[in-house]
Formats: sequence, structure tokens, C-alpha cells
Amino acid sequence: MPERLKKKNVLFVCIGNTCRSQMAEGYARAYGARILNAASAGTAALGRVSPEAIEAMQEDGADVSGQQSDQITREMAEKADLVVVLGGSPECLYPDLLADKTIRWPIPDPFGSPIEEFRRVRDLIKAKVTDLIIDLSRPDYSPRSSDRRE
Repeated sequence: MPERLKKKNVLFVCIGNTCRSQMAEGYARAYGARILNAASAGTAALGRVSPEAIEAMQEDGADVSGQQSDQITREMAEKADLVVVLGGSPECLYPDLLADKTIRWPIPDPFGSPIEEFRRVRDLIKAKVTDLIIDLSRPDYSPRSSDRRE
């Protein structure tokens, strides 16, 4: 890694903060701790992490069972250098804070689906988080310069 880069505060957001954003936070913590501080939140947080998300992540060696489901707050939006939206529209809640630091990952919501769908979504998220970590390790990275791999 080039000269010491300042860690980025990355906030992963989905609707319930129970599946997708939890998985993204888990992988970001596991793989990107040297370059980022990961957190997650929901636009309508359910207050719990999905048991299927926990199971799918444990199968891949990542433990998210100790994470919490939180509602996005103004403070979270202010603190974030980058907001990765996996569902919901946090920009509507805090347009003054999120307009220039938001990217979207169009990943389906597995909530209420069989475990096989959680595994499929987990693998999509793992690939996106891995790409994001590579992008964030570049000194010239910004949400506007991101290629937003689809």
C-alpha cells in the first residue's frame, strides 16, 4: 500500500439492516480493516441480524453474530466518507450529507428467502466488498471516480 492512507469510514446501508448491509459490514471488517472502518445501518432497521445471514456468513468463515441492526442517523451520515447503498434511499433522509459520497450496489434482498438465496447474495456482496477494498487502497479514490462495478 502506498504511503499511509487515512482509513475511510464506510457505511453500508440497506432497508432493514438485517441481511445485505450486515454481510457487507462483516466482509469489510474481515478483509479491509487496514484501510477502512466499517459500519452498517438501515433506513427502517428491524433491530436484529437475520439468522440466515449469520449462517451464510459463518459458512464462509465470517462471523456477524455480534453485529447490531441500527437505524441510520444524521451522525452516521456525517461521519461516513463513503456510503454504500444496497437498498433503501438514505439520500432522501439526509440529502445534504449524502449526495456526493454515495454509491449503489444493485443486490437483491434475500430477506424471507431460503438459505440458498442468502448464499448467492453473500457471494455477490463478497465480490463487491473485495473490489471496494482494492479501490479504496488507491490514493486517488473517490465515489465519483469509482467505476461502480456492476
